[in-house]
Amino acid sequence: MAALAAHGIRTVINNRPDGEGGPDQPLSDAIEAAARAAGMDYHYIPVISGQVTQTQVDAMAAAVAQAATPVLAFCRSGARSTNLWAMGLQT
Repeated sequence: MAALAAHGIRTVINNRPDGEGGPDQPLSDAIEAAARAAGMDYHYIPVISGQVTQTQVDAMAAAVAQAATPVLAFCRSGARSTNLWAMGLQT
């Protein structure tokens, strides 16, 4: 997170559910603590692959609209984050 902040990222959006990818992946609480310690805003909008809801799309759209930029959104591969962002443009 410190490296991201050093590169100018101001907001992080985590779309990866806790536990996805195995036990070696950090949990949202740890990612949030690191992001905030680095001076970035943090949003946790977990999405299970193939199970996107309108509530999640709306939360992503709101987070992006209110975010300090630039924003980094991530999930396991980037597809869910990209899809959430794109669907949010439609609302």
